Amino acid sequence: MSDDSAILLASDIGSKTALEVCEGQQYDIDFETRDDVIPEYLKMIGYKTAVLVAAAMKMGAIVAKASEEDQNKIYEFGKNLGIAFQIQDDYLDAFGDPKTFGKQVGGDIIENKKTYLYLKALELSKFNKCKKLSQLFNTSPEDNTEKIKTVKKIFQESGSAKATKQAIEYYTNLAFIVLDSLSISEEKKSILRTFGEKLMNRKV
Repeated sequence: MSDDSAILLASDIGSKTALEVCEGQQYDIDFETRDDVIPEYLKMIGYKTAVLVAAAMKMGAIVAKASEEDQNKIYEFGKNLGIAFQIQDDYLDAFGDPKTFGKQVGGDIIENKKTYLYLKALELSKFNKCKKLSQLFNTSPEDNTEKIKTVKKIFQESGSAKATKQAIEYYTNLAFIVLDSLSISEEKKSILRTFGEKLMNRKV
């Protein structure tokens, strides 16, 4: 592939990614008033967050003159890693250590944001707990201390917290499976693996 062709291809990817991010942002806005199933949420974060990681990875592969197959595979690596990163962000917002997380823990709960944790809790909860969770996500008290405590308890008791950690692990492992299939040197794979591990190495 010539340098000019690589530039044109990278430009096309950039334009496509910009449109997907806009679509993902609209999905995010729509989720404020909807209780959708997990697949729809994954589609939203795939467009809003994961495609940015995926596109950056693919552009790098284009510049490095990787094969088209490897370009597509590294895109999938980045996309799965991006999904894992966003789900982890949801988890850490509720259960992270404020000293290491970098922002207020419970912020999504305060804002009534429909995260993976919330949607999974609705899916797994019995009727009364499901109703209670929905009611809490329609309130905005001046003091959110009790609201955060109650919501986190529902996340834990419903199995949502555990399921969310499993989802993080699933998409991270999926990314590394794709990475292992790339037709590149082990040294380059190691660099990408280290990048992925650092990206996912935020602690609770």
